[in-house]
Amino acid sequence: MSKPLVITDCDEVLLRMVVHFRDWLDEAHDVEFDLSRGFLDGMRRRGSDAALEQEEMWRLLNGFFDTEMHRQDEVPGAIAAMHALAEQAEVVVLTNLNDFRADARTKQLRALGLDVPVYTNQGPKGPALAKILAERGEHRRAFFIDDLSVHHNSVATLAPHVTRLHFVGEPGVAAHVDCAFEAGDAHARIDDWDAALPWLLDRMEKENA
Repeated sequence: MSKPLVITDCDEVLLRMVVHFRDWLDEAHDVEFDLSRGFLDGMRRRGSDAALEQEEMWRLLNGFFDTEMHRQDEVPGAIAAMHALAEQAEVVVLTNLNDFRADARTKQLRALGLDVPVYTNQGPKGPALAKILAERGEHRRAFFIDDLSVHHNSVATLAPHVTRLHFVGEPGVAAHVDCAFEAGDAHARIDDWDAALPWLLDRMEKENA
């Protein structure tokens, strides 16, 4: 039987992004980012009560990935967890970045000790995950890890056989993220790798029995 496939997100699962984006907005753009309000409502010019327009928010986010990816560091325990999973499974990254950033993300992860295939995507991840399964074996056991409930819903709809773990590695964000497990779109919600890794390994063992 072939190894299972682990398809994991990057930002807030493997690498911390939001807090570094917040700090950069403050330092370089005089923008305050209240993490508790979420992405669409949390960014305001200092002294203003009005949230940024979506067009400006996306411009700033793209600017971060253009010049500031070096700020990102590991979600505690993430790289070791991926290495442990790689002993039992094939690990790939599915990240919502523009396609031209795939090489930068690959190099970023490699520099932190994780050398795995990277797939880029825009929008809900169900279709992209289905393509990965078609490429790497659509009947393989598969595990999906992501921090956003919308992606779990998408995967649950298009690939319901995939085991889905909702993971938000940034504590300042986790409490404000809709829970895909409570919504019925994920099999578990675990936000730290000390607990998530044993859960994944146990599921792999049980599904292989």
